[in-house]
Amino acid sequence: MSELISLIDKLNIHHSLSLEEYERLIAGRNDEAAAYARTLADRARREFYGNSVFVRGLIEIGNVCRNDCLYCGIRRSNAACSRYVLTREQIMDCCAEGYALGFRTFVMQGGENVKSADEICQTVKAIRKEYPDCAITLSLGEYSRADYARMREAGADRYLLRHETADKAHYEKLHPSGMSFDNRMRCLRDLKELGFQVGCGFMVGSPFQTAHTLAEDLKFIETFSPDMCGIGPFIPHHETPLGNYPAGSAEETIYLLSIIRLIKPNILLPATTALGTVSPTGREDGILAGANVVMPNLSPVSVRKKYELYENKICTGDESAQCKACLAARMQSIGFNVVTDRGDIKKI
Repeated sequence: MSELISLIDKLNIHHSLSLEEYERLIAGRNDEAAAYARTLADRARREFYGNSVFVRGLIEIGNVCRNDCLYCGIRRSNAACSRYVLTREQIMDCCAEGYALGFRTFVMQGGENVKSADEICQTVKAIRKEYPDCAITLSLGEYSRADYARMREAGADRYLLRHETADKAHYEKLHPSGMSFDNRMRCLRDLKELGFQVGCGFMVGSPFQTAHTLAEDLKFIETFSPDMCGIGPFIPHHETPLGNYPAGSAEETIYLLSIIRLIKPNILLPATTALGTVSPTGREDGILAGANVVMPNLSPVSVRKKYELYENKICTGDESAQCKACLAARMQSIGFNVVTDRGDIKKI
């Protein structure tokens, strides 16, 4: 038996490896190890979720951002970015359309500081009042602990905040000096302590990333134990300082999805749009490798191309009903069913 297969077996049993073992698992990735990890991850996911795939209705509420991340197409310094911010009425219209289509989770995503904490709380209260049976997820970046507490009290259930990398030195190569790795981690701790279902995540194949930095990401996921983890391949944007670096690979992303499933068998794990962007079958392959969430876009079609974190994003021209129907058909083609409920994490 190869060392990689032995490590995957160990992870499947104990849900934990040393940092050095994670690094060997990443550096030595091969087709045999990927296939074996995929088989075990699929089995682990089915024990909790069967063949169900949860859908989240994604609403990209605005691309105004105070941050200047060196890889992101909506970074503050990108003068070529056509900015927009949805009104509360537009957001509610997206929710109404999504609810009629069967969505029972709404995810409001946007640039950092696209709306004040007060505005976010008022919108959350309006959605909670209109759709009491739905989960409300926010993915709006860094705020104070007090602001997060207010969002929780207003009715938000979940918060997604990608940590981007668990290695501080690597983080500082991807972000300008005004951004703080320590504050990012503070936010994640606060969100968890305040009772949110918390999601973190990282890019695969980002500039300056190594097997060691990826191992640190996996160890962080093991120790922090998030409810959700969103990973996707790095995709460059030409209007950014890191726009000339190569994209991350679908194969490595899919392998890491399987590894994350083995670290935390009940985790909510998206097959991301970025994965579907770098590979025509990326989302299907992600589901087969252990993912169990997809996020069709409910944003107004008129603004979808403007929310360009990276280039060539798929589904920017589809109506919401088209997005959901297309994804449902894709999932059915590989033996999975899109389900229309809140899709909360199953407890161990």
